[in-house]
Amino acid sequence: MKTNKLASNVASPVTNKGKKLRMPHTFVIILCMVLFAAVLTYILPAGEFERVEDANSGNTVVVQDSYQHVEQNPISLFNLPLAVVQGLVSASDTVFFIFIVGGVFQIINSTGTIEAVAGRVGKTFMNRGLVIIPIFLTLFSFGGFTIGMSAEVMAFVPIGIAIARALGYDALTGTAMVMLGAATGFTAGLLNPFNVGIAQSIAEIPMFSGMWLRAIILVVLLIATSFYIIRYAKKVKKNPSSSIVVQLEKEEGHKNIDMTSLSSMKVNHYLTIIAILAGFGFLIWGVSEKGWWMQELAAFFLALGIIVGFLSKYGPSKIASEFVAGAKDITFGAFIVGLAKGIVIVLEQGHVIDSVVNGLAIMVDHLPSYIQVLGMYFFQTIMNVFITSGTGLAATTMPIMVPLADLIDVTRQTAVLAYQLGDGLSNCILPTSAMLMGSLAVSKIKYQEWVKFFWPLLVIWLVIGGVFVIVADIIHY
Repeated sequence: MKTNKLASNVASPVTNKGKKLRMPHTFVIILCMVLFAAVLTYILPAGEFERVEDANSGNTVVVQDSYQHVEQNPISLFNLPLAVVQGLVSASDTVFFIFIVGGVFQIINSTGTIEAVAGRVGKTFMNRGLVIIPIFLTLFSFGGFTIGMSAEVMAFVPIGIAIARALGYDALTGTAMVMLGAATGFTAGLLNPFNVGIAQSIAEIPMFSGMWLRAIILVVLLIATSFYIIRYAKKVKKNPSSSIVVQLEKEEGHKNIDMTSLSSMKVNHYLTIIAILAGFGFLIWGVSEKGWWMQELAAFFLALGIIVGFLSKYGPSKIASEFVAGAKDITFGAFIVGLAKGIVIVLEQGHVIDSVVNGLAIMVDHLPSYIQVLGMYFFQTIMNVFITSGTGLAATTMPIMVPLADLIDVTRQTAVLAYQLGDGLSNCILPTSAMLMGSLAVSKIKYQEWVKFFWPLLVIWLVIGGVFVIVADIIHY
């Protein structure tokens, strides 16, 4: 499966005096940033920090107060294509890791296990009232924090809407309890290889380490989101005219799906679930005890996909064809990583990346530590508007944020946390989000109606994120 951050870039039409303005494709934005990086090599003074290997962590760290000017080496326009290719080559381990994981998740998705589980939960709790909201949120959060489910949730939105309407709520409630569940899981990213995994690999810290705090964040986000949706759902049930999508309910409310037609659990679905749970347990062991990195993780996922395929009675050719389909669908996200690496290549070859880091460190050095980490958090949130690929955002910003964190005495784990929260929390309001726009298209909810419903919750989410990055800094997470 793919994450929203790895799905195709979705342009957002904005009408202005009869003309449609669209957000440029993410590839265009990244390449413009490569060009801007080249311009910086002519403007900024060249300089470098001394770097040494930390005896305790084994990480390559920046030596404070070691910045010194070096000979200028501006990058010409003619060398930019080579820098982009060098970025792809340099990030090849991450690029192929994404291809493999995307292919494997497509194998898992093709088994119908997720649809079957959603159908089973829906039928079981169909008449349980408001309890269905936290249950669905929790269910889809599992998809978010393990396999990075995001854009795929649009396929389950009709189930959520059908259940919500049957219980006296509206399409907005049904859409929210599916989509926001995946969003909270994706943001918490306990075992998400696409955001946390790649950011931690760039930061040179153990893959999926620090999971305990991310688990707490997930629980807090789920509780806050559950109460918010429940409050809205109760209001709608008491007074249907108070629904934000009241016009849609008048037109579509009578339409529903037959719950008995939903997929039922079969033997291969149970076997797939067991294999995935056992596999992720094995993954945690390998990462924590054996120090698995990109190559080992890629091999693990490849083996898991083959096992799941055979458990579903797929032949080798079927497994291969599903794998290729998944890898094909995830090409956008894989290439984004390589293109974003081109930015770093240009800054490194021009000897100005450390000049950027040094300048930022000087700017924030005398600020209180909580202001520093909040600045990192909001910087990532703003960058997420322009770079909608989570892996691309990590590849673009983490090479700058990691040495900055070293200089201002913020832990690298906290820097990763600031990235993942800044990357994930705003996805459910950005019109460039494939998950959001796809789900709204399926549900027939207007974007402005969704914004009216969601913006107070977004504020709550952002505050929660800010509190957690401050806490992480205080405890030296």
